[in-house]
Parts: sequence; structure tokens; C-alpha cells
Amino acid sequence: GKDRIIFVTKEDHETPSSAELVADDPDDPYEEQGLILPNGDINWNCPCLGGMASGPCGEQFKSAFSCFHYSTEEIKGSDCVDQFRAMQECMQKYPDLYPQEDENEEKEKSNKDLEAASVEASAAKEEKGSS
Repeated sequence: GKDRIIFVTKEDHETPSSAELVADDPDDPYEEQGLILPNGDINWNCPCLGGMASGPCGEQFKSAFSCFHYSTEEIKGSDCVDQFRAMQECMQKYPDLYPQEDENEEKEKSNKDLEAASVEASAAKEEKGSS
């Protein structure tokens, strides 16, 4: 594997270390590279993708994300609508893996927020008017 376990004694700790530092290997698949690799390719193993590149919709995700990443359109990604639609359709087949905001819940929440704001505004008006 990539790890090496070394046991040390108390005496080992009392003397200066003789460990040699090895330069990072840019081709090390375990090395944290970020989303874009030095050569400009997408790092599909980046933890920042949250595993989206694997799973039942991994290929659709890769297709849509690649299209967007390499898009040269004036409105970046505007040429990728079909790929994103395919990805979304796939994700809707697996709601347990890809939870989505329920539109009705969102509408209810925004309506409640509006009602609360309007009640607060009315109360503030009444306070001003009664002084």
C-alpha cells in the first residue's frame, strides 16, 4: 500500500530525526489534487464532487460536468442542456440517492416566510402609530 508503519522508541524520539522527505508524486492517484488536475483534466476522484461521478448516474454526471467544464459558449454551458437534462432524469429515478427539494414544500416555506414578514411589518407599523 501507500502507507508505511514505523514503530519508534523513547530513545528514537530523543535524537534528531533522520527521516527523508520524498517529493510528492503528481501522478499519485491518492494525492489530493483538487477538482482540476495540473494537465487541465477533471479529477473525477476529487472528494469535492461528493461521489457524484460514481453511482447509477455517474456517467450522466460526467457527461454534463465535462460539457460545462470544456464549454466555450458565450454563456458557459448553454450547449450542455441535453446532458444536464439526462442527468436530472437519471437522478429522479433514484430519489433516495439524490434527494431533491420538493417544490410544494419550497412554496409553502416561502409563503410562510412572506406571511411572517408581513405580520412583523404590521406590528412595527402599529407600534409607530400608537406612540
